[in-house]
Order: sequence, then structure tokens, then C-alpha cells
Amino acid sequence: MFPHLDLPDRSQVDRLLTSRRPASVSLYLTTDPVQGADAERLELRNLLDEAVRQLREAGHDKRETAEIQDLVRELVDDALFWEYQARSLAVFATPDDITTYRLPHQLSSLVEVSDRFHVKPLLRALTFPSSGYVLALSENAVRVLEVLPEGEPGLLSIQGMPRDAADAAGRPSISDRSPRGRVQGGEGRKMRLGQYSRAVDQALHPLLVGRDIPLILAATQPLDGIYRQWNTYPHLAVESLEGNPDSAADHDLAARARKVIDLVNASALAEVKDLFDERASAGRAATDVADVARAATYAMVDTVLVDIDAVMPGTIDETSGVVIFAEKNAAGSYGIVDEIARRVWLTGGRVLAVRREDIPGGRAVAAILRWAS
Repeated sequence: MFPHLDLPDRSQVDRLLTSRRPASVSLYLTTDPVQGADAERLELRNLLDEAVRQLREAGHDKRETAEIQDLVRELVDDALFWEYQARSLAVFATPDDITTYRLPHQLSSLVEVSDRFHVKPLLRALTFPSSGYVLALSENAVRVLEVLPEGEPGLLSIQGMPRDAADAAGRPSISDRSPRGRVQGGEGRKMRLGQYSRAVDQALHPLLVGRDIPLILAATQPLDGIYRQWNTYPHLAVESLEGNPDSAADHDLAARARKVIDLVNASALAEVKDLFDERASAGRAATDVADVARAATYAMVDTVLVDIDAVMPGTIDETSGVVIFAEKNAAGSYGIVDEIARRVWLTGGRVLAVRREDIPGGRAVAAILRWAS
């Protein structure tokens, strides 16, 4: 089964980050797009029970607690919803509404009850792409595959896509070496492949516009180089999939494409860490939670890396950024690292939700500052 994703756009993340309601419940659980959903539905029931326990312990209104309980139970009982899953499910519930997102990364089970949603794990899905497109291109055929972290790739139908190079050129063949006007021989063939490449790039534009996930080219020379000359999509991966794509199965191209996606993400993370080291030497970086919280409050943070598994309850003063740590589930507390991510996001900064081993110094947070503190 092809995993079903529904990732939030920036406006939807903004809504989650700015939501304030005394009874706000955030639930995360691992799901499986292939196996039956009985275990996942049971896990969500268990997470709901824990959320209800916390709501009651905190003294929240009984009617509002019951409304949250009803909304999540309705989701648990929705058999059609559970037929289409990805690798994780995020559930955000208040007494008035419930929002879900099916995510490509595997996340641990988690319950958070506060006056705001716990969004940091969700941001993991938006940090680096886990999916991509493969453009399998040859003179004789073209196909486009959507590749997710697991499962079979999806073959996409692209309106306006030429069938092959001859179709793009409007000729029976591009191999005809007889003189036809000014175009003939090797130069004529190269020109036709350029025409083909432009037609393919134009057909892909509606699919790729506004996206930032990798496009991975599977082609042989000279078409590989010619297509790259005419490509207009800024996220075309540097590395191509070698070999004739016409003889490669879709699942093989997808497996190799996932390795390229991993390389793209590793390179992007390395660039951020290099920039952190460079800015640290100029006093424009921080890893102490208190320092980063203050910088985030004053819109000083350009980029922040946050540990998606960090649990650090407490509060951050709205105006000074002063951090006060607290016991888990203490009245009025929330996730400090989550709140840092929220403030950076809402002030136009870049938030990268990663594993702790990917954060400089192995800390819970690391920030690149817009100016020296």
C-alpha cells in the first residue's frame, strides 16, 4: 500500500503554534501503512486515557474533558480513516475541534496536555524532505515516480508530458541523419534532446512549483547533462541514478532514490552545522537553553536546531525570555524546547527538528543568531 501523507503547510503550522486553550491535547503515535490498524487504534485509546487522566488531575472542566474524549474516540472508531496511514500520526484536540496529520517519519508515542499544542515532533516532518520525485528520462520514454520513505513508488500522470524525444520534436525519430534544413547529424540530435528537455521541464512545472523536495534524475549521457542545462527546478539532486532507466523497475529506482534523498539531507545538515561553527567564532551562536530562549523571545534567532525527543517542562517569560524550569505536568508549564521552536518559527526563523546527536555539542538546542548577543 502506498503511504498516505497529509503534511501541514506554513499557515496550518502557524495556527497550531498560536492556538491557546486551557485544555489542549497533543498525541503522537507510530502507525504502519501496510499492516492492519488494530494495534494503532488501541494505542490511541491508551494515549487518550492518559490525556484524560492528566486533564482531570489538573482540574480541567469536566465537560471540556468529555468533549475531547468524544472527539478522539470518534477518530478511533473511524474505520475509513485508519485504512490510509503513513509512519506516524499526530492528533491535536481541544473541546471544540480535532486536527490530524499523517507523517512520513516514525515518531515515538507521546501525550502532552497544556494550554498550547506540542508541535515540535510535527516539525520533524518539515525539517528535511523524506520524499522525492524520480524523473526517469531516456530518448524513448519518460516517467515520473513519487517516492516516499517506504512502500511502492507511485507512477504519476503528468499533463503535457511528451511521450519521448521524437514526440517533443514532432518527428518520427530524432536519429534521422539526413539533412533537414539547417539541422542534421550529431548537432541536430543534440538540439532535439534540448527541445525534449525543455518540454519535460515545462510539463513538470505545475507539479514542482512551490515544492522543496528533491527531484532525482535517472538518465544516461548525453541526456543527463542536456536536461541539467535546461532544468529550472532548484532542488534537482546533484547525484543521478545510473543506468538506463528504461530497463530499471520502479521499485529499484525508488530504493536508490531514497539513498540520494538521505545524502541530500545529510549535506544540508552538514551545511547548517558548518555555519553554526562559523557563527560561534563570531559570537553569533548559542547552545544554552536559557540563552537560546532569550534570543528567541527577542527575534534574534535565524536558525535553531531542536531535539525532537527533549522533554524539558517549564515556562519562558513572554517579554524577557527568562526560563523557569518545572516538574512535568506542573500547572501552567509546557515544553520549553517546544516553546523556543514556536517563537523562532513565528519570528521568521528556520526550525530544524532533529535527533540530539545531530545538534552541535549534543545539546537540546543550538541556535544561529542574526546578530551577536
